[in-house]
Amino acid sequence: MGSYANGSNCIHDDPPPVEELKESALPLKQMPLHANGWLNDMRISSPTSIRVNTGEPAAFDPIYRAWTKKYPSALNAFDKIVAYGKNKKIALFLDYDGTLSPIVDEPDNAIMSDQMREVVRKAALHLPTAIISGRSCDKVFNFVKLTELYYAGSHGMDIMGPVGKSGSVTNSSNKQDEAKIFQAASEFLPVIDEVYRLLVEKIRGINGAQVENNKFCVSVHYRNVDEKDWPLVAQHTNDVLKAYPRLRLSHGRKVLEVRPVIDWNKGKAVEFLLESLGLANSHNVLPIYIGDDRTDEDAFKVLRDDKRGFGILVSSVPKESHALYSLVDPSEGNGLPDEISEMEGGGSITSNNKVVGNRC
Repeated sequence: MGSYANGSNCIHDDPPPVEELKESALPLKQMPLHANGWLNDMRISSPTSIRVNTGEPAAFDPIYRAWTKKYPSALNAFDKIVAYGKNKKIALFLDYDGTLSPIVDEPDNAIMSDQMREVVRKAALHLPTAIISGRSCDKVFNFVKLTELYYAGSHGMDIMGPVGKSGSVTNSSNKQDEAKIFQAASEFLPVIDEVYRLLVEKIRGINGAQVENNKFCVSVHYRNVDEKDWPLVAQHTNDVLKAYPRLRLSHGRKVLEVRPVIDWNKGKAVEFLLESLGLANSHNVLPIYIGDDRTDEDAFKVLRDDKRGFGILVSSVPKESHALYSLVDPSEGNGLPDEISEMEGGGSITSNNKVVGNRC
């Protein structure tokens, strides 16, 4: 089914079955969000990528090789995933940036390949499939252009269902009629818009910095900012947030995320979708989440703690995670959703599994 990023075939190094996982197997340190710790957090959240040469196993970084023994390749372990998923209904959750598309310097250029789009489309024909992203729903949809999926934007705070599909929340053939089935932070829309405008003004003078309005959160990108100016990005963001105690800061890959102070994240979105689809209380369900970012850890942890599903971390950089398996980069995962959709027990959503929620 493929090979480890380190070129080994250590199938016996696979992690224990999902049901044997301990609740606190991989505790993750919570990073401080106060001003003094921001610069350090920004560096931790934005590690330098390791160049992976899939044609020369001997050239792989030894630290990364050791890391893949703890987080084995999902491709090499696929037979075990199939065995565990036998006679179970698969639910597939996917991050967008860094998972379905490569990480790029310009956020607007994060285009998924036609091959990946077709892979995701085929998966959605056979099993419940959702994209959960820090981007707004509209932005992710414009990238993906598939009406068969569930979309959870703004880190899961804005969820909408598929169009024209039996058992979906709507049978409309027009994307504009797609139902907003849940919005966890509607009351924050005015303040998010206000903070977005303030940050645009504050950040304007920093070369390479970009501010993106993702509806229920604001993203401050510093991927193209000289590292000597990172403290300035952090300070300007902090200056704006001082006046907004109901907003908090989190870190992604070279991005600062301004979000409402509510108990909601990608893990909560996974729980909401499973519950709404009637899959939450069944032991015959295998949820799988594929993601690359620190914000995806909330979803990995939910599945790990529940001992029913698991996460697959897309990363060419060794790092601690609540995920169970790994992939090197988006290209390595090109065929994985397709293979998952063919697993025995997978199937499309039935008419009894309609999503219900707070319609907006």
